[in-house]
Amino acid sequence: MTPFVAGFVGIACLFALLIVRVPVAFSMLIVGFGGYWVLEGSRSAGGVLLTESYSAISNYNLIVVPMFVLLGNVSSAAGFSRGLYDAAFAWVGRFRGGLASASVLGCAVFAAVSGSSVATAVTLGKVALPEMRRLGYAPGLSTGAIAAGGTLGFLIPPSTGFVLYAILTEESIGRLFMAGVVPGLLLTALFMAVVWLISYFDPKAGPRGEPVALADRFRIFGQAAPLLLVIVLSIGGIYVGIFTPVEASGVGAALVILLAVIKRRLSFKDFRDAVMSTLSTSAMLYAIVIGANVLNPFFAVTRIPSTLGEGLGALGLGAYGTLFVIIFAYIVLGMFMDGLSMLVITIPIVFPVITALGFDPVWFGVVAVIVIEMGMITPPVGLNVFVVRAVAGDVPLTTIFRGVAPFLLAMIVGLLLIIAIPGIALFLPNTMFG
Repeated sequence: MTPFVAGFVGIACLFALLIVRVPVAFSMLIVGFGGYWVLEGSRSAGGVLLTESYSAISNYNLIVVPMFVLLGNVSSAAGFSRGLYDAAFAWVGRFRGGLASASVLGCAVFAAVSGSSVATAVTLGKVALPEMRRLGYAPGLSTGAIAAGGTLGFLIPPSTGFVLYAILTEESIGRLFMAGVVPGLLLTALFMAVVWLISYFDPKAGPRGEPVALADRFRIFGQAAPLLLVIVLSIGGIYVGIFTPVEASGVGAALVILLAVIKRRLSFKDFRDAVMSTLSTSAMLYAIVIGANVLNPFFAVTRIPSTLGEGLGALGLGAYGTLFVIIFAYIVLGMFMDGLSMLVITIPIVFPVITALGFDPVWFGVVAVIVIEMGMITPPVGLNVFVVRAVAGDVPLTTIFRGVAPFLLAMIVGLLLIIAIPGIALFLPNTMFG
């Protein structure tokens, strides 16, 4: 068996393992170790397993993951997400579709705390969906706004997607975090525009909320301000060069814990549960990184990435034509795979192709994350849709998928803008002080 054929057999085995619901980390580990054994022998395969596993878990930059996950879990346990939603509603609730717009804003801000799409959708869904149901919002609009808004957790820093992308490609975590800020704000604005348009053409779908007096708006905003300040300090500290991403994650987590204790909103049980949830999530992500590190040498030996690049080049599509072929492949994969699985499996294959075409790797990280976000709300998998369905209770999946369709179109518009104007993603990274 030639290395190239072995590579394709390995990819087929990888997808077969995923289909039978073997966890992605172990699927990659099995295929990477087994494939390398077939091609290079047991001694070499054992050496790769040991060295790559140690390299993965000893990576200093991975400390970002448990720290930011802890920050998000403590914020959720302390009920800070409610304050974010209330502050957003106080300012935009009086407009058409105000509660749905507040939900999108709340998702965007909480994404800057949690770094997780699922956590964002679950947390804001529990807060916002009952309120929208009480005011008679159309089920498609209310659930669609939460499911789409939740995807921002994968883009707005501190994104676990960007951390994994940085580890896999050896790019700067700080630059990737900064690259996600403006695109995240752009998608937030586009989502709010979708809410306004739906409510404009169908006022019953998104009725106006009760207006809030100006003094009360500032009072409610003041209650959420400490958490917003933590976000600004941690993410802004990376931008101006005060903190490395690892230091920012530690500072952010410590400040949120201190804030929750001062406000007496965190019991010992809540803190213990937040820590245990952090350990569980972090262990899963570390396992994925180990699996990816073992799989990558196998792909390198098979020369699949370079052969794929040569094959795409032979099609004569040009750089952007090849890019759109890759994006289309991501969209198709997103219909059947979750975001993290897609990221860790595909990046080692497509990244050499992208860099050979001359695209900025940080910019492509943003493009890849947005396309993966789209997969989170597309059928038949649409992880965020199923998450919102579990929170919403009696809303049919078909209603939620119809509800997210306009937001999916907004994501396509945002993606095309970022492709046409790379500066949207690269402006902040290129102006960083550190």
